[in-house]
Amino acid sequence: ANAPIFGIDVHGNVNEWNDKAEAIVGYTKDETMGRHLVQNFISPDYRESVQRVLDDALKGREAQNFEFPLYTKGGERVEVLLNATSRRDVEGKIYGVIGVGQDITQSKQAADKQESIATELRQFVETANAPIFGIDVHGNVNEWNDKAEAIVGYTKDETMGRHLVQNFISPDYRESVQRVLDDALKGREAQNFEFPLYTKGGERVEVLLNATSRRDVEGKIYGVIGVGQDITQSKQAADKQESIATELRQFVETANAPIFG
Repeated sequence: ANAPIFGIDVHGNVNEWNDKAEAIVGYTKDETMGRHLVQNFISPDYRESVQRVLDDALKGREAQNFEFPLYTKGGERVEVLLNATSRRDVEGKIYGVIGVGQDITQSKQAADKQESIATELRQFVETANAPIFGIDVHGNVNEWNDKAEAIVGYTKDETMGRHLVQNFISPDYRESVQRVLDDALKGREAQNFEFPLYTKGGERVEVLLNATSRRDVEGKIYGVIGVGQDITQSKQAADKQESIATELRQFVETANAPIFG
């Protein structure tokens, strides 16, 4: 069989050990037969839970997809997914347990790596020095980082699950912001889209937004992540410069003296 298979008797001693079990764990059949499975081949921190699964199977309560680590003869950790089945004689009396395992080490490592990346990304989102929000396909907020909270004044608890555009965008910009988000939900991402947010206290904050489609492992879009930049001060400075320039032009145009340049 292309799966590790072992068997134990009612005392927990090994009485089956196939070639795949030997190949994965490194112990030969001769090294395992007659020895207590849990005490000799299971790591101390998992002995109690594995023993409980085997004891249950010896009582007729079988287990499916029980995950635990085995340690090889060389000390390497192997992740195993186990089905434990009661062995019965012709009269139906249980005389042992047969365990059929699956080596899930690589898939477990890949899942752990993905989780590590996801955790790192969540930490980055939370602590980034830029307002970051996320929405699902219905437009409801599912990401709201510390910087967004600091700028807008609404906490994560106050925003999560609520419709972003309807609740946090001023009425005169709802249509254009919704259009940008809808486009991103269709894969048409936006860069440097400028719009105002209004804080919890009613102040206007100018934001420059990049809207990026969020995709799952199969490439299907399941939301939008928005990374903003607070450009309020630079916008105010630019408006002030424009005001001065306009005033100067008016002065030149209406001055009661010939001015040329």
